[in-house]
Amino acid sequence: MAVASHIPLAERMRPKTLEAFIGQEHLVGQGKVLEQMIHNRKAHSMIFWGPPGVGKTTLAQIIARSLDIPFFTLSAIDSGVKEVRAVIEQARTAGHALLFIDEIHRFNKAQQDSLLGAVEKGIITLIGATTENPSFEVISALLSRCQVYVLKPLTEEHLKALVLQAMENDSWLKEQQINIVEWEALIQLSGGDARRLLNLVELVASSLPADSRDVNNDLVVDVVQNKMAIYDKGGEQHYDIISAFIKSMRGSDPNAAVYWLARMIDGGEDPKFIARRMVILASEDIGNANPNALLLATSCFQAVELIGYPECSLILSQTAIYLASSAKSNASYMALGKARALINKTGDLPVPLHIRNAPTGLMKKMDYGKGYKYAHDFPGNFVEQEYLPDKISGTKLYEPGNNAIEARMKDYLKQAWKDKYEY
Repeated sequence: MAVASHIPLAERMRPKTLEAFIGQEHLVGQGKVLEQMIHNRKAHSMIFWGPPGVGKTTLAQIIARSLDIPFFTLSAIDSGVKEVRAVIEQARTAGHALLFIDEIHRFNKAQQDSLLGAVEKGIITLIGATTENPSFEVISALLSRCQVYVLKPLTEEHLKALVLQAMENDSWLKEQQINIVEWEALIQLSGGDARRLLNLVELVASSLPADSRDVNNDLVVDVVQNKMAIYDKGGEQHYDIISAFIKSMRGSDPNAAVYWLARMIDGGEDPKFIARRMVILASEDIGNANPNALLLATSCFQAVELIGYPECSLILSQTAIYLASSAKSNASYMALGKARALINKTGDLPVPLHIRNAPTGLMKKMDYGKGYKYAHDFPGNFVEQEYLPDKISGTKLYEPGNNAIEARMKDYLKQAWKDKYEY
């Protein structure tokens, strides 16, 4: 049997032209924005946002090849300001260059700032790739200089087409003469990641018994269990383990929470991703049952940004244990959901005149703000008046949770609004 190349199948099969590219039809289809860009051989700075393995790096390489200019690649994992400046100097010498930065969301503010001048002056055309929302991860000054393109997850049809393309065009894989009789395990274990899928196919093909060329679900699962990594931060395990982590904290089990945290840390998960999810949980699942939870989670996120791995692991552990051990309430989350459902049902109701702002004389003549009662002018800093639109007056959206802090909030609201709301 022939030996597979030392270059992984996914890399051997990386398309060099749009004609061979599979997926992202909304961007690369006939007449679409990236197809036109490549056809016209004129690119602008951009950010590709999408899940792992959907074509971000490949599209950058295809664009660079079409422009026929110097092309540089940096990974935000192991590059810093020094490497960025070195590329900018080479680009300045050449007159222009295209710079692709993978995982640009891992660049801190100083690193992203170092790109601004070169992008603004056109010394480099920047293509950044990120799996995280660029609105949160890319500084506004840089984001304003880039067009964001959202890459969609690959469909089952896309993934099958990628494998069939490889079976037809890769010389080593053709020699294996594999026959895929069941697709479910391959598709599911790929997590929608084309790179992971193709490398899984290569692994399975190299593990086939001598007397069979058939690839079925049982064979794929057996190969994965024996030969593949337990944690894949870009695949299905990524979502399963973060789900287990969140549910352990929500369920007040610090032991399970720190276990799943350790799994993510050892798997190389982005610490900011972990910290961000804890900030969300602190509000969604703890809320006013313990307001300090949100403060600690926010401080944790800031500390993670400053320190990074490996030291930030201790901060993540401290915060996860605190959140798991805290009293829980989803009352704020539920109240917001009720409010949004009510808005969908009743539409954009007008703001009552007495609580409208009246910055101009005309507005005052129209009775904007007329009759408004300033709460601090009354005993106990409270006065009953209407704050909701008339049509939904008396609607109660917030129901305090069953915990000590919200019990005190409930007592206050019950006394204050005894004639309007039932608390």
